Amino acid sequence: MSDPINANRRNFLQIASTGAAALTAAGFGLLHPAHAQGAGTASAAASSSNADALAPIRQIKAGVLDIGYFEAGPANGPVVLLLHGWPYDIHSFIDVLPILVAKGYRVIAPHARGYGTTQFLSADTMRNGQPAALAVDTIALMDALKIERALVAGYDWGGRTAGILAALWPERVKALVAVSGYLIGSRAANAKPLPPKAELAWWYQFYFSTERGALGYKQYTHEFAKLIWQLASPQWRFDDATFARSAKSLDNPDHVAISIHNYRWRLGLAEGEAKYDSIESRLEQLPSIAVPTITMEGDANGAPHPSPDSYAKRFTGKYAHRLVTGGIGHNLPQEAPQAFAQAVIDADKF
Repeated sequence: MSDPINANRRNFLQIASTGAAALTAAGFGLLHPAHAQGAGTASAAASSSNADALAPIRQIKAGVLDIGYFEAGPANGPVVLLLHGWPYDIHSFIDVLPILVAKGYRVIAPHARGYGTTQFLSADTMRNGQPAALAVDTIALMDALKIERALVAGYDWGGRTAGILAALWPERVKALVAVSGYLIGSRAANAKPLPPKAELAWWYQFYFSTERGALGYKQYTHEFAKLIWQLASPQWRFDDATFARSAKSLDNPDHVAISIHNYRWRLGLAEGEAKYDSIESRLEQLPSIAVPTITMEGDANGAPHPSPDSYAKRFTGKYAHRLVTGGIGHNLPQEAPQAFAQAVIDADKF
């Protein structure tokens, strides 16, 4: 049986390489509507990827960064920002992009600081991984691209950033799709110990708190990332080419420093930058999110994540939660692209 996701993606990449901004739904042929996917469907998509890569990557100076990003879809279409997590990259959305572009969206997937072609403009800027910094990066990107409002969707670090934008800059967010729900936290909350089983799931955070951990991540970045992929998505059978395509983004010269700082900052073992203090103070209050929101979770997510009932009340606007079944793990957009894309489309209609 042919794989409609990958056939559409190949057409998409061929068209994108000749002019991403001009993409229209006519370039794709028939796309099946998004729905929850089983592990077999997700695995087939991963194993038959042939390591297609998103190209061309554009660059724009925004805030303290020169941000690398992939863009596709009509220039005047409603904007969707897709924010990736750690230790993944923008290729988590490679099968989400053509579905959204076929619906007329202008879709932008930026490399976060420390990934891909995103670089700091100054060697003197702190390689800071605190959540407020990543959120400000995204607002700076929107400003640089002259985007007033966007649908924002993400998972892992990207899901946290998307939630922060929706909470603190609601006028810039039309709707939110967040895998694993409400991920806004604080160092005060992180200081409280968890039950031993829950602490075990955060083993890498404690590893990164040591110099041995920092050296180990630097020396074995790709091996470490592959292990995280396997633990976080135990039923996702991605192939070596699929992993290698994303792992290239981890070769960014700032990736290790930003990753280590993020996890040390969470535990109060590293300081951030004073310019973000006011944002972090607001986030410590765990602000509610009033923009229309769909939260999602895979039924086989092996990474630490909160239960939906623990965060549902944080969303005070129109809200829905979706469990994606069939062995879907932590990297939900790549494992269940149709379900993720459909959530974006549906949130836009809220």
